[in-house]
Amino acid sequence: MTTVNKQQYPEAMADDLDELLDEVETKFCRNVSLTPQLQAPSDLSTAGKCLTQTGKERKHCTTDDTPRKTDSEDIDALLEDILDDDFDSFALNTGQLPKMTKTLPQSTRKCCPVFLGGSSIANGVGTAVSQRSCDQLRCISCDFRVAMFDNHEWDPSCEYLFFRNNMPDCQKLRAKLRRRKGARAYACQCSWHSARDLTDLREQHQLKWVCGKHEV
Repeated sequence: MTTVNKQQYPEAMADDLDELLDEVETKFCRNVSLTPQLQAPSDLSTAGKCLTQTGKERKHCTTDDTPRKTDSEDIDALLEDILDDDFDSFALNTGQLPKMTKTLPQSTRKCCPVFLGGSSIANGVGTAVSQRSCDQLRCISCDFRVAMFDNHEWDPSCEYLFFRNNMPDCQKLRAKLRRRKGARAYACQCSWHSARDLTDLREQHQLKWVCGKHEV
């Protein structure tokens, strides 16, 4: 019969206990560095509940009972806040835009027919009944507004280049003006004319002038 040394049992039990502790430490305490330090032994039960294992990874959960919001929930809340702000600003601004005031266009009239005349002839809208000299003449050839000089007429030496180079400088144009009471001198950049009596513009074929409309 084999004799057993009783002194070997405590050493064997101690070895078994060490192996068991090593196994527990390896199995449950491998990610202990990821867990927060516990302030008191009473937190051990709470810490145990906070270690959850999914597959081969352990995830740490907070001890706070309040559930954490996910990223999608945070984004949705942020969008709702933005939409609420936009709606509030829209509601405040509605009806506060400045009112557009319509400006009535000024009525205009054109001479029909168009008359030329001396300084003694009244200016205005010329008609067959109200014969007035037009003071809103424009040339359709050079696109210049026709200048007028009362009680003056053009010198016979006037030529095209003089008006081409000096129009619309009235000071330079006066170099070719002669004083004549009752006369009126007309000129654009390409044509000129002197008148004393009422004249229908249609009779002056060399002049490409039209009425540029009168505001009434």
